[in-house]
Amino acid sequence: QVQLVESGGGLVQAGGSLRLSCAASGRTFSSYVMAWFRQAPGKEREFVSAITASGTRTYYADSVKGRFTVSRENAKNTVYLQMNSLKAEDTAVYYCAATLRFAYWLAAQYDYWGQGTQVTVSS
Repeated sequence: QVQLVESGGGLVQAGGSLRLSCAASGRTFSSYVMAWFRQAPGKEREFVSAITASGTRTYYADSVKGRFTVSRENAKNTVYLQMNSLKAEDTAVYYCAATLRFAYWLAAQYDYWGQGTQVTVSS
């Protein structure tokens, strides 16, 4: 069982930055692929970024590539999402998720989810 708690969301002006954190419980954090998804009002949940268990590979949605950076510290059971050059269209609830499967871009592949943290970007 893995429990995930996100933090770091808030209100920021367009062009600004935020850093999201996701703290995980459990002794097997370093075995999981970790990802960030987001869901805007009236839209489906969408993949944002993922990082492999070892942290050696990262993946990004085209919409955030070059602006967002995912990282993890397995010793601290924490994954991060650094978000720079934020745009109004990045406004959403951001969720942290964990899976042992490889299809990192599919929300259905994730077994554990956090409660989400709101990110609002004002234009």
